[in-house]
Amino acid sequence: MTTTNGATAIDLKSVKVFYNDKLAVDDVNIPIYHNKITAFIGPSGCGKSTVLRSINRMNDLIPGARVEGQVLYHNKNLYGDNVDPVEVRRRIGMVFQKPNPFPKSIYDNVAYGPRLLGIRDRRTLDEIVERSIKGAYLWDEVKDDLKKSGLALSGGQQQRLCIARTIAVEPDVILMDEPASALDPIATQAIEELMRELVKQYTIVIVTHNMQQAQRVSDYTAFFSIRKAEETGGQERRWGVLGEYAPTDQLFSNPKAEETERYIRGEFG
Repeated sequence: MTTTNGATAIDLKSVKVFYNDKLAVDDVNIPIYHNKITAFIGPSGCGKSTVLRSINRMNDLIPGARVEGQVLYHNKNLYGDNVDPVEVRRRIGMVFQKPNPFPKSIYDNVAYGPRLLGIRDRRTLDEIVERSIKGAYLWDEVKDDLKKSGLALSGGQQQRLCIARTIAVEPDVILMDEPASALDPIATQAIEELMRELVKQYTIVIVTHNMQQAQRVSDYTAFFSIRKAEETGGQERRWGVLGEYAPTDQLFSNPKAEETERYIRGEFG
């Protein structure tokens, strides 16, 4: 998709991620543009999900994980002093690979976040729930069954419910880690169409193994790869690097790096 550069919502500057003493991702520099979809692609183990989780400090929840460099959100370093990671995750929501609705009703799934923020008025909650479910293109399918368990929905519906739950707290950025990988082609198409609607209001970053999906939905694409080195004793050391970043049309039609071209051709993965 052809795009023009504009304001950034997130800037990754010299980001490194470690798990204990092991370097997982090295020196990532990416601007993530406001109201655009940025896709992270690359072979398994290249660190794309690790980088995604660094954006909203989900890596904080992993013992031994630490992030160096800067993740700037509207020019504020999210890893600076006095930054509340819970507030970070409200502003930068996340949708996971496997749909994970709570064992609650459809209504209570979506109302959960607003209630945590202190909203108790039933009319206000009703408005938020309806607006969010409509925003996730799920309303017509569930509007008469809001008391039904979210776990009773199909996989694609569950993922859209999780998206509704995410947007109910009015984030600025939505991170999606392989959001359609567990879904059938029809449900995948619905999620892709939803992403192109959501990007009118939100900034979206998606991790995907599906290069065709990246081409279909994203405005910018970052290709991550793996570097290897031999340590003393013959133990192999591996870490992820940013191989190339460009507008999606450009990266797929005219990649600058030979490694990117080889990956796109399917020579490794």
